[in-house]
Amino acid sequence: MNYIFYFLIAISIIFAVINGRLENLGNAILKGADLSVKIAFSLIGIMAFWLGIVRIAEKCGIVKFIAKLITPITKWLFNEIPQDNEAIGNIALSFSANALGLTNAATPIGLKVMEELQEENKDKKTASNAMCMFLAMNTAGFQIIPATVIAVLAGIGYKNPTEIIVPTLIVTSIAFLSAIIIAKLLQKVWKPQTVEKEVKGVNYD
Repeated sequence: MNYIFYFLIAISIIFAVINGRLENLGNAILKGADLSVKIAFSLIGIMAFWLGIVRIAEKCGIVKFIAKLITPITKWLFNEIPQDNEAIGNIALSFSANALGLTNAATPIGLKVMEELQEENKDKKTASNAMCMFLAMNTAGFQIIPATVIAVLAGIGYKNPTEIIVPTLIVTSIAFLSAIIIAKLLQKVWKPQTVEKEVKGVNYD
């Protein structure tokens, strides 16, 4: 990432010199630095408010309630995992936390889910279908309340920062469904290989 930023800065300076706008570049850098500091300070209050709202939702049991509602869906998506496995409930809980913007709470849950899925994984050196599906779902980033984006828009003085909620919900829903569909299709293409133990040239199942 550092190399990318160095590249962008170098290209900007080169083109500014070529076009004779080096002074404008310097002014833009100073204004951008000043604006970034203002946004950073404004984010403190806004993020505290939104995170407080979703934390209340978590304490009130709304997150767990949503998790219970979508548990049948997670059972269908992760049909290779035993239905009584604790990972099923944790997957639903992780999804609910991410959807409500509780990323800090979702991270440890997600790590726990991966550990539980690894225990069920027959080939410890290769990710199972369930692990790939869970990773795809989390990467898609489905969100009902994009707290960070709302905070940034409010920080730069946008008049109605909450109007991003509907577009974000539409885009993340499409990405989320696409990730699930692609993961399901690829599961049929690359089927997991059975792990065989070889002892003195004899294979045991």
